[in-house]
Amino acid sequence: MKIRNLISGCILSMLVLPSCQNSTIKKEPQPLTPVSFEEVTLQDQFWLPRLRTQKHTLVPFSLEKTQPVVENLRRTAAYLKSGKEENLLNLPRYVASDLFKVMEGAAYLLKIEKDAELEKQMDEIIDIIADAQCPDGYLYELFTVSPSMRKLGWGAGDKPYSFVIHSHELYNMGHMYEGAVAYYRATGKRKWLDVAEKSAQHINRVFFEGDPNYNDGNPMNQAPGHEEIELALVKLYQVTENPLYLEMAKKFIDIRGVTYKPDGSGIMSASYSQQHLPAREQRSAEGHSVRAMYLYSGMADIVATKGDTTLIPALESIWHDIVDKKMHINGGLGAVPGIEGFGPEYVLPNKNTYDETCAAVGNVFFNYRMFLASGDAKYVDVAEVALYNNVLAGVNIQGNRFFYVNVLEADGKKAFNHGRAGRSPWFGTACCPSNMARLIPQVPGMIYSHADNDIYCALYASSSAEVPLKTGRIKLKQQTDYPFDGTIEMEIEPENDGTEFTLWLRIPTWSTDRFVPGELYSYADNISTDASLYINGKQAKTKSIDGYVPVKRKWNKGDKVVLQLPMPIRYSSADERVEADRDRICITRGPLVYCAEQPDNEHPASNYIISQIGKEGRIEAFADGILKGIPRISLNASAIEGETELPATLTLIPYYAWNNRGDNVTMNVWFARHAETAAKEMIRTVDNIADVSATHTNGSDDVYAIADGQFPKSSSDNSIIRWTSWPQKGTAQQVEIKLKKESDVESVSVYWYDDQGGVQVPASWDMEYQANGQWNKFRLYSTDHYGILPDQFNMVHPAEAIKADALRLHIKPKPDSAVGILEVVIE
Repeated sequence: MKIRNLISGCILSMLVLPSCQNSTIKKEPQPLTPVSFEEVTLQDQFWLPRLRTQKHTLVPFSLEKTQPVVENLRRTAAYLKSGKEENLLNLPRYVASDLFKVMEGAAYLLKIEKDAELEKQMDEIIDIIADAQCPDGYLYELFTVSPSMRKLGWGAGDKPYSFVIHSHELYNMGHMYEGAVAYYRATGKRKWLDVAEKSAQHINRVFFEGDPNYNDGNPMNQAPGHEEIELALVKLYQVTENPLYLEMAKKFIDIRGVTYKPDGSGIMSASYSQQHLPAREQRSAEGHSVRAMYLYSGMADIVATKGDTTLIPALESIWHDIVDKKMHINGGLGAVPGIEGFGPEYVLPNKNTYDETCAAVGNVFFNYRMFLASGDAKYVDVAEVALYNNVLAGVNIQGNRFFYVNVLEADGKKAFNHGRAGRSPWFGTACCPSNMARLIPQVPGMIYSHADNDIYCALYASSSAEVPLKTGRIKLKQQTDYPFDGTIEMEIEPENDGTEFTLWLRIPTWSTDRFVPGELYSYADNISTDASLYINGKQAKTKSIDGYVPVKRKWNKGDKVVLQLPMPIRYSSADERVEADRDRICITRGPLVYCAEQPDNEHPASNYIISQIGKEGRIEAFADGILKGIPRISLNASAIEGETELPATLTLIPYYAWNNRGDNVTMNVWFARHAETAAKEMIRTVDNIADVSATHTNGSDDVYAIADGQFPKSSSDNSIIRWTSWPQKGTAQQVEIKLKKESDVESVSVYWYDDQGGVQVPASWDMEYQANGQWNKFRLYSTDHYGILPDQFNMVHPAEAIKADALRLHIKPKPDSAVGILEVVIE
C-alpha cells in the first residue's frame, strides 16, 4: 500500500491548486454511505445498454427459467392450505435462491423504470411466497410438505435445520431478504418485506433463543454451511432499522468456526465452508470461493455498520492473500474445479481453471464493502477489474447465454464451461445467471458515495446524481466514455454557491505500475501514464491520497472538473511463482483485460508470440456486428505453425466480449514471449483415453466416436460419427472408458445424441470409476446431478479428489428409445 501511494503521489506530485487547500486535506479511514442505485441516473453507452438488455431479455428469460421454483412454492402453499399431500418437482435444494436473486434484479429495474406488467408478475409471485411460509415463519419447500416427499434426496437432512452445513435453508432465506429489501425500496410495498422479517425473527428464535418445535427447544447456535444470510441481515437492518437483524448477522459471524466444525474431507472439510477457525482468527482465503466471499462481505458490513474493528486484521490479511497469491488477472477467484474454491498459493491455471462467475460477483461485493468501510480506493480497483472482466464475461452481449466457469484459455473443443464449450442457455445450478440478473442493476449505486462533506467518485460512468452533504445537497453530472476512454468530465451544482466540500476522484491502480492491486501482476513495459486534472479549464496541481485526487474548494454552480487518465496498451507479467504464466504476457488497456479469439486471427489463439514489449499497436472499434463499437487492438507479433515461427498480426478484444461469435473457437489471455513456450502442445483429453467399449453398438455407428475429439454442434448433429445402442429400445446400456494411465479426474462431461425419434437422451444415468483394480461409486459434488440436457455437455464433478484408470457409465434409456453419445470429455 505504501509503494502504491508513493507511485500515485509521484504521478501527480508536480501538479498546486491555488483554489484548493490541499495541504490541509487528510484522508482518515471512515465508513461511507453510497448514493443508492435509484438515486443515480445513467446516461452512458456502456452500462445503460446492459440495463436495457437486463430489462428486456435477461430478467424475463430468467423469470421464465425459474418457473419450476414458483411451481414448487405454489404446491407448498396448497399443502399448507389444504393439508393434502403435494408432490414437489425434484429440484436442487438451493434453487429457490435463484428465483429470489432474479426477483431482486427485477426490483432494481423497477426502480430505474416503472413497468406495471413486471410489477404485477412480481406481486403474483410474492403472494405465492407468502402463502408458502409456515405460520411460525419457516420457509423451505421440502420440509413443509408431507413427510413422504422428504425421500426426494435433496441432501438437506431429514428434518428442518438438521443439516445446516449443506441444506441451504439459511442461504435461500438470505437471498429472499435481499430481494424483499430491493422490492420494498423500489415500490414501497411491504408484503414481501413482512415475509422476510417473519422469517428472520423465526430464525433468531430457533438459532439463538430456542424454539420448542425445533432442535428439542435448544438454540441451534450453528453458522450455515453456505454464507449469505449474514450480509442479507445487514440489508434487512438498514431498511427496517431493527437492531435485531444486525445483531443476528454479527452472531452468525461470531459463532463460525467456534460452535461447530465439520470433520471430513472434500465438501465436509472445515475449511470448505470457512469453519476451520473463528472468523477473527482467519488469515487466508480458504475453501469454496463463493461462500468465502459472502462471509468476507458480511464481515466488512459489520465493520462498517457496527464499527467492529476486531474483524479488520482478518479482513486485511485475507484480502492480501487473495490479491497477492490467489487471484487471476481478470479478477477471477476459485481456481480449483474440484471444490469450486481457492487452491494453493500461486496455482492459477488458465485452461483448466474454474473462476466461477458467482465468485467474481462475490469479489465485487467484498471489495466494494471494504471500500465503504474504509474509503480506500484500492478496494474499488479490485472490484472494478472483477466487474469489467470476469463478471461481464459471465453473460453474452445479447443477455441470454451464460458462463458458469471462466477460463483464460480455450482450445475450442474442451468442455470449458461447466458442461459445454461456449455459453449455456441455463444451468441446473443457476446461481451464476441469477447473480448477473441482480448485480448489473446495482452498478449505478456503486458510482458515488459520501461522508460528512466529502463526495467520492468510485466508478466512472456517464451519470447524474444528487448527493446529500452536511453543507447542503450537491448535484453532479458526469460524462465519459469509460472504460474505453479515460477522460472524465464532472459538472458540479451545489445547492448554494460557495459551498465547501472535497471531491475525491479515484486514480485507478491500472494507471500506475500495475494493472490491479497486489503483488501478483506488474507492468513489464515502461509506458508513461501520468494523469492530468483541470478545474474550470485550468490545469490543477494536487497530491494523490490513498488512490484519489482530492479537490477541496468552495464550489459554485457550473464548476467543471476534468480528469484525464491515459489509456495506452499495457503489457503485464505475472509473479514467477505462477507457473502457468511464466514467460507469458497479458495485454490490458484501461481497466480491461484483452484476449485473442479465433474469429479475428489466422492462427489458433495460443500459437501467438509477443516478443517485443511496449509497442503501441493499433486501436479501432468494430464498425458492425455483435461487437459494434467495442475497441479492438492489433499488434505485430508472430505465430507458431508446425515447427515454424511466422510473422503475424495479433488482434485482441476485451475478455468480457469473447464467445459472442460462435462456440467452437480458440481463445487466449496469456501469450508466450518465446517460441519454445508457444510450441508446448495443448493436451487434449482424448489423448489419455486408451479404449472404449459398450454393451451394444449399432452396426452403422462407432463406439470410438465417444472419444474422438469431435465437438458436436447439437445433439442431433449428423455431421460427425456417434455411438448409439439402436435398436435396443428401453435396454440399459453400459459404456466403459479405459485411460492410458491412472489420472486425476476433476470432471466428466457427456454430450448426448438425440434424433428426437428412436434415439433420445436417457431417462437417467450414473457412473463408477476404477482405481487399483477396484470399482467405486462416483459420488457427485454437492451441487451436481447426472444431467440429461440436450445440446450441451452434461458435466459432473467428484465429491472429493479421485484418481482413476477407467470410468463406467450406466445408462437407463426411456422405455421407447435407445441412447446415444456424441462425445465424452474427461478432465
